[in-house]
This record gives sequence, structure tokens and C-alpha cells, in this order.
Amino acid sequence: MRALLVIDIQNDFCPGGALAVAGGDEIVTRVSALMTEFEAVVLTQDWHPSDHSSFASSHPGKGPFESVEMPYGEQTLWPDHCVQGSEGANFHPALNTDRADLIVRKGFRAAIDSYSAFFENDRTTPTGIDGYLRTRGITDLVLVGLATDFCVNYSAQDAAKLGYTVTVREDLCRAIDLGGSLNAARADMAARGVIIQS
Repeated sequence: MRALLVIDIQNDFCPGGALAVAGGDEIVTRVSALMTEFEAVVLTQDWHPSDHSSFASSHPGKGPFESVEMPYGEQTLWPDHCVQGSEGANFHPALNTDRADLIVRKGFRAAIDSYSAFFENDRTTPTGIDGYLRTRGITDLVLVGLATDFCVNYSAQDAAKLGYTVTVREDLCRAIDLGGSLNAARADMAARGVIIQS
């Protein structure tokens, strides 16, 4: 059984948002149309407390896109985004959220970021989505959304490690591409056996 996993198509990741991904809004209507082809649809939603440790504003003297060492490793610092209950955290209005069987909120623990739909950035604390998918009998995942080189990439790699057959529809993703992060993500996903469709 196949599921469509829609990653973080939220206002703050679209043009005009706090952490806008170039062209992020261009994929939304096509993603919504694709939902009809799948037995199951799962949405992820970045959902940060206002004092989240991944925000540059939580680290005096640091700016967005700089890095700090956290107990779980290196952390890129971001502009404040997808704050719980904010308009920026809402799904893009053109996304068909009614079709979702499940919405998984991630990044809600203040002390740790969460790029992947499956694990926090310590790579061990589970979000619970794996159990849901397995009890539904889902074996194949198609990933779309924002951003290719961060949350889509981490989710795809973790899904492959967990034994799912994983395809990333790159035509229905958009990337941030910080310092070559897009090419690195493509290589890492391919090394994990993720199928990348352009």
C-alpha cells in the first residue's frame, strides 16, 4: 500500500513567509491534485514554540543560517518560523488538508529541532509516524514538499532506513540550497536507495 507524505507546505516556507523557499507556492495545487492517486495521505507540520532552540533569536550574537553545537550535534540556526498557532505555521491555503488521514506536528520540543517526519534531530527520538504507517500496512512512500534539502531529505533517508520503498518527486519539492546542500541531499538520498524523480 502506498502513501503520499506531504512535507511542511506551510505559509512560512512559501514566498512572503519567515523562511521562504523560492517557488514554494508553485507546487501546492499539483500536490493537492496528486492526493487522489494514493490510498493514504499524511501531512507534516513544523510546529515550534516561540523560544525554540533552532531560532537564531534564541542565541544572542548569532544570526540566521549560522551554526551552533547542540547536545545532538551541529544545528543550523533559522529565522523564527512556524511558531505554534501563528499564521506562518498554517498550511498554505491551496493545500487540500481535508484529504489528509493524519497530520504529524514536529519540532514542538523546545530543546531539539526536527527535520525528519520520523525522528527528532538526535536521530533516535521517534515522532510516532512509523507506527502509524506500519499499522496501516503502508510499505511505499512518495514524498513531496518543502524543503528538498532539509525536511524532505531527512524524512526520505529515515524512511529508507526503516525499510520503506521511498520515492521523492523532486518536481513537487523546492529547495533552500544553503552552500551546496541540495546536491549533498541528492547524493545522500541516492546512497540510501531513495528513488528521485525529477
